[in-house]
Amino acid sequence: MTFEATGAAAAPVLRGALSRRACLLASLAAGPAAWLGLPAAAHASSQLEEPLIDSVRSALSSAVADLAPPEPLFVSTEARLLYLRWLGTMSERLRSRKPAWEVRRDFLQTVWYEAKRAGLDVSLVMGLIQVESAFRKFAVSSVGARGYMQVMPFWTRAIGDGDPAKLFHMQTNLRFGCVILRHYLDRERGDLYLALGRYNGSRGRAPYPSAVFAAQRNWFFQERTSAA
Repeated sequence: MTFEATGAAAAPVLRGALSRRACLLASLAAGPAAWLGLPAAAHASSQLEEPLIDSVRSALSSAVADLAPPEPLFVSTEARLLYLRWLGTMSERLRSRKPAWEVRRDFLQTVWYEAKRAGLDVSLVMGLIQVESAFRKFAVSSVGARGYMQVMPFWTRAIGDGDPAKLFHMQTNLRFGCVILRHYLDRERGDLYLALGRYNGSRGRAPYPSAVFAAQRNWFFQERTSAA
Protein backbone atom coordinates (compact mmCIF):
# COMPACT_ATOMS: atom_id res chain seq x y z
CA MET A 1 0.00 0.00 0.00
CA THR A 2 1.32 3.46 -0.86
CA PHE A 3 0.39 6.92 0.32
CA GLU A 4 0.64 10.01 -1.85
CA ALA A 5 2.94 12.75 -0.59
CA THR A 6 2.28 16.43 -1.14
CA GLY A 7 4.37 18.57 -3.42
CA ALA A 8 7.03 16.91 -5.53
CA ALA A 9 7.89 14.26 -2.96
CA ALA A 10 7.22 10.70 -4.00
CA ALA A 11 4.97 8.47 -1.93
CA PRO A 12 6.54 6.47 0.93
CA VAL A 13 5.96 2.72 0.89
CA LEU A 14 5.13 1.12 4.25
CA ARG A 15 5.73 -2.46 5.34
CA GLY A 16 2.67 -4.45 6.42
CA ALA A 17 0.26 -1.79 5.15
CA LEU A 18 -3.32 -1.91 6.42
CA SER A 19 -5.92 -2.86 3.85
CA ARG A 20 -8.03 0.25 4.21
CA ARG A 21 -10.46 -0.88 1.52
CA ALA A 22 -11.09 -4.17 3.31
CA CYS A 23 -11.80 -2.42 6.59
CA LEU A 24 -14.05 0.11 4.87
CA LEU A 25 -16.12 -2.54 3.13
CA ALA A 26 -16.42 -4.60 6.28
CA SER A 27 -17.39 -1.59 8.37
CA LEU A 28 -20.03 -0.44 5.88
CA ALA A 29 -21.50 -3.90 5.97
CA ALA A 30 -22.02 -3.47 9.74
CA GLY A 31 -24.38 -0.98 8.88
CA PRO A 32 -8.18 22.40 22.78
CA ALA A 33 -5.73 23.32 25.09
CA ALA A 34 -2.73 25.48 24.18
CA TRP A 35 0.66 23.73 23.97
CA LEU A 36 1.79 24.91 27.37
CA GLY A 37 -1.52 23.90 28.89
CA LEU A 38 -1.29 20.18 28.12
CA PRO A 39 -3.49 18.16 30.50
CA ALA A 40 -1.73 16.44 33.38
CA ALA A 41 -4.17 13.53 33.57
CA ALA A 42 -5.49 11.09 31.00
CA HIS A 43 -8.68 12.10 29.24
CA ALA A 44 -11.65 9.98 30.34
CA SER A 45 -11.86 8.14 27.05
CA SER A 46 -14.61 5.55 26.99
CA GLN A 47 -14.97 3.75 23.68
CA LEU A 48 -18.16 1.77 23.89
CA GLU A 49 -18.00 -1.99 23.50
CA GLU A 50 -20.24 -3.06 20.67
CA PRO A 51 -20.98 -6.31 18.86
CA LEU A 52 -18.90 -6.80 15.72
CA ILE A 53 -20.05 -8.87 12.78
CA ASP A 54 -17.59 -11.57 11.77
CA SER A 55 -16.29 -9.72 8.70
CA VAL A 56 -15.51 -6.60 10.74
CA ARG A 57 -13.92 -8.59 13.56
CA SER A 58 -11.78 -10.48 11.07
CA ALA A 59 -10.67 -7.28 9.28
CA LEU A 60 -9.81 -5.51 12.53
CA SER A 61 -8.02 -8.54 13.97
CA SER A 62 -5.90 -8.74 10.84
CA ALA A 63 -5.21 -5.01 11.04
CA VAL A 64 -3.73 -5.16 14.54
CA ALA A 65 -1.72 -8.34 13.99
CA ASP A 66 1.91 -8.71 12.92
CA LEU A 67 3.66 -5.80 14.55
CA ALA A 68 6.54 -5.40 12.13
CA PRO A 69 9.15 -2.80 13.09
CA PRO A 70 7.88 0.65 12.06
CA GLU A 71 10.52 1.26 9.43
CA PRO A 72 9.28 3.52 6.63
CA LEU A 73 10.59 2.83 3.16
CA PHE A 74 10.78 5.57 0.55
CA VAL A 75 10.72 5.46 -3.21
CA SER A 76 12.87 8.57 -3.59
CA THR A 77 15.50 10.60 -1.77
CA GLU A 78 13.16 13.58 -1.82
CA ALA A 79 10.45 11.63 0.02
CA ARG A 80 12.95 10.52 2.63
CA LEU A 81 14.22 14.08 3.13
CA LEU A 82 10.66 15.32 3.56
CA TYR A 83 10.10 12.73 6.28
CA LEU A 84 13.35 13.70 8.00
CA ARG A 85 12.33 17.38 7.98
CA TRP A 86 9.00 16.41 9.54
CA LEU A 87 10.79 14.30 12.14
CA GLY A 88 13.14 17.14 13.08
CA THR A 89 10.32 19.68 13.34
CA MET A 90 8.10 17.44 15.45
CA SER A 91 11.03 16.43 17.65
CA GLU A 92 11.62 20.05 18.66
CA ARG A 93 7.93 20.53 19.46
CA LEU A 94 7.87 17.37 21.58
CA ARG A 95 11.14 18.01 23.42
CA SER A 96 9.51 19.32 26.61
CA ARG A 97 7.40 16.17 26.92
CA LYS A 98 10.09 13.65 25.95
CA PRO A 99 13.57 15.06 26.63
CA ALA A 100 15.56 12.05 25.35
CA TRP A 101 16.16 12.20 21.59
CA GLU A 102 16.04 8.43 21.10
CA VAL A 103 12.68 8.21 22.87
CA ARG A 104 11.24 11.07 20.80
CA ARG A 105 12.56 9.58 17.57
CA ASP A 106 11.14 6.11 18.23
CA PHE A 107 7.78 7.53 19.31
CA LEU A 108 7.43 9.89 16.34
CA GLN A 109 8.55 7.27 13.84
CA THR A 110 5.95 4.84 15.20
CA VAL A 111 3.16 7.44 15.20
CA TRP A 112 4.01 8.37 11.61
CA TYR A 113 4.11 4.73 10.53
CA GLU A 114 0.88 3.68 12.23
CA ALA A 115 -1.07 6.77 11.16
CA LYS A 116 0.00 6.37 7.52
CA ARG A 117 -0.70 2.64 7.68
CA ALA A 118 -4.28 3.34 8.77
CA GLY A 119 -4.80 6.17 6.29
CA LEU A 120 -5.00 8.85 8.99
CA ASP A 121 -3.52 12.33 9.14
CA VAL A 122 -0.43 12.21 11.35
CA SER A 123 -1.19 15.60 12.90
CA LEU A 124 -4.66 14.35 13.85
CA VAL A 125 -3.21 11.32 15.63
CA MET A 126 -0.72 13.53 17.45
CA GLY A 127 -3.52 15.85 18.53
CA LEU A 128 -5.58 12.93 19.77
CA ILE A 129 -2.64 11.60 21.80
CA GLN A 130 -2.10 15.06 23.30
CA VAL A 131 -5.72 15.23 24.44
CA GLU A 132 -6.00 11.61 25.55
CA SER A 133 -2.78 11.05 27.49
CA ALA A 134 -0.56 14.14 27.25
CA PHE A 135 2.00 11.80 25.61
CA ARG A 136 2.29 9.54 28.65
CA LYS A 137 2.94 5.90 27.80
CA PHE A 138 1.50 4.48 31.02
CA ALA A 139 -1.52 6.79 31.37
CA VAL A 140 -4.67 5.15 32.74
CA SER A 141 -8.00 6.97 32.69
CA SER A 142 -10.74 6.82 35.31
CA VAL A 143 -12.60 4.28 33.17
CA GLY A 144 -9.55 2.06 32.58
CA ALA A 145 -8.43 3.20 29.13
CA ARG A 146 -4.70 2.66 28.67
CA GLY A 147 -1.63 4.15 27.11
CA TYR A 148 -0.92 6.89 24.61
CA MET A 149 -4.21 6.58 22.72
CA GLN A 150 -6.26 5.49 25.75
CA VAL A 151 -7.47 2.20 24.31
CA MET A 152 -10.12 0.37 26.30
CA PRO A 153 -9.06 -3.16 27.38
CA PHE A 154 -12.12 -4.81 25.82
CA TRP A 155 -10.53 -4.26 22.41
CA THR A 156 -7.82 -6.80 23.21
CA ARG A 157 -10.56 -9.39 23.76
CA ALA A 158 -12.51 -8.34 20.69
CA ILE A 159 -9.71 -8.22 18.12
CA GLY A 160 -6.46 -9.06 19.93
CA ASP A 161 -5.07 -11.88 22.04
CA GLY A 162 -6.92 -10.87 25.19
CA ASP A 163 -3.91 -9.44 27.04
CA PRO A 164 -4.66 -5.82 28.07
CA ALA A 165 -1.16 -5.39 29.51
CA LYS A 166 0.12 -5.17 25.93
CA LEU A 167 -1.66 -1.82 25.58
CA PHE A 168 1.28 -0.31 27.47
CA HIS A 169 3.60 -1.39 24.64
CA MET A 170 4.14 1.67 22.45
CA GLN A 171 3.57 0.21 19.00
CA THR A 172 0.73 -2.05 20.15
CA ASN A 173 -1.11 0.89 21.69
CA LEU A 174 -0.61 3.11 18.65
CA ARG A 175 -1.59 0.28 16.31
CA PHE A 176 -4.83 -0.38 18.21
CA GLY A 177 -5.65 3.31 18.52
CA CYS A 178 -5.15 4.05 14.84
CA VAL A 179 -7.04 0.95 13.70
CA ILE A 180 -9.95 1.75 16.03
CA LEU A 181 -10.14 5.37 14.84
CA ARG A 182 -10.00 4.18 11.22
CA HIS A 183 -12.84 1.76 11.99
CA TYR A 184 -14.95 4.52 13.50
CA LEU A 185 -14.19 6.85 10.60
CA ASP A 186 -15.33 4.21 8.13
CA ARG A 187 -18.48 3.56 10.17
CA GLU A 188 -19.25 7.27 10.05
CA ARG A 189 -18.56 7.37 6.30
CA GLY A 190 -15.70 9.82 6.61
CA ASP A 191 -17.28 12.18 9.14
CA LEU A 192 -14.31 12.94 11.40
CA TYR A 193 -16.38 14.88 13.93
CA LEU A 194 -18.64 11.88 14.57
CA ALA A 195 -15.75 9.41 14.42
CA LEU A 196 -13.84 11.28 17.12
CA GLY A 197 -16.95 11.42 19.25
CA ARG A 198 -17.37 7.68 18.87
CA TYR A 199 -13.71 7.17 19.82
CA ASN A 200 -14.36 9.07 23.04
CA GLY A 201 -17.81 7.60 23.70
CA SER A 202 -19.41 11.02 23.25
CA ARG A 203 -20.73 10.80 19.71
CA GLY A 204 -22.62 13.92 18.62
CA ARG A 205 -21.20 16.17 21.34
CA ALA A 206 -18.72 18.91 20.50
CA PRO A 207 -16.19 19.19 23.36
CA TYR A 208 -14.02 16.19 22.53
CA PRO A 209 -13.73 16.64 18.72
CA SER A 210 -13.13 20.36 19.28
CA ALA A 211 -10.32 19.61 21.74
CA VAL A 212 -8.65 17.21 19.31
CA PHE A 213 -8.92 19.62 16.39
CA ALA A 214 -7.42 22.40 18.53
CA ALA A 215 -4.54 20.17 19.67
CA GLN A 216 -3.97 19.04 16.09
CA ARG A 217 -2.87 22.56 15.18
CA ASN A 218 0.22 22.07 17.33
CA TRP A 219 1.34 19.30 14.96
CA PHE A 220 0.72 20.73 11.50
CA PHE A 221 3.76 20.49 9.27
CA GLN A 222 4.33 23.00 6.49
CA GLU A 223 6.41 21.54 3.70
CA ARG A 224 9.04 23.97 2.50
CA THR A 225 9.00 24.61 -1.20
CA SER A 226 11.76 25.97 -3.42
CA ALA A 227 11.49 29.53 -4.67
CA ALA A 228 10.35 29.83 -8.24
